[in-house]
Amino acid sequence: MRKIAITLGIALAVPAASAGAHTLPADPLGSPMWSYRAQALFGDAAVVFDPRVRMIMPAIAENQHQYPVMVDARALGDVRRIVILIDLNPIPIAVDYRPLAARAVIGTRIKLDQRTPVRAAVLTADGVWHVAGGWIDAAGGGCSAPPVSRARGDWAQHVGEMRGQAWREGTDTRLRVTFRHPMDTGLVDNIPAYNIDTVSVRDAAGKDLGEIGVAGSVSEDPAFTLVVDGAPGALTVEARDTDGRTFGGVVPAP
Repeated sequence: MRKIAITLGIALAVPAASAGAHTLPADPLGSPMWSYRAQALFGDAAVVFDPRVRMIMPAIAENQHQYPVMVDARALGDVRRIVILIDLNPIPIAVDYRPLAARAVIGTRIKLDQRTPVRAAVLTADGVWHVAGGWIDAAGGGCSAPPVSRARGDWAQHVGEMRGQAWREGTDTRLRVTFRHPMDTGLVDNIPAYNIDTVSVRDAAGKDLGEIGVAGSVSEDPAFTLVVDGAPGALTVEARDTDGRTFGGVVPAP
């Protein structure tokens, strides 16, 4: 499997090119970590809070280990990246999605370590980051408790197993895939970090449709939802984890 060049460490993220420094807008959520996270991720790029970035997520996390988030940025036009940012998590970036030839939509499940803002940051072709989000009430420990598969002891027998389904949605195709994986954060005693770090999707002709950089703040047994333009036929999904293991499969055309 080819390596996907996506940087997830927020302090190392490469900012978008810009003509000069821009003033960071005041945070409507009043997060104590906004300036730090934003400077690290956006650098000198222009940043705007934009209601056209739709986030579909519960206001309260019933399960801080499996919190669903859907981002829909199709209203922005030419989108180059979608980053899901969790301000107060020890691992703040969950996914960094590049919709190469797909719609600007991604859904997944994340871990929440405490009450925190959850945001989507969307980079458009003009180098501007469009941000939306909200405060989410959550109990503590989403990133610092061992995954269920570790407690059961059966994770090694199932790691890498994939399930997927595609179905038509108007003129588009919606894809949902799940992988069996413990997604260890490295924040649990005696359990080192171990997670899926890249997922790629190609159409039946081998064209790259989307690439996802994945961090340990994505939930155990991660699920991803993407929307692809038109009817691309069977979809090939490949994943790699931080141990260098690769796995995946083909999702039949709807």
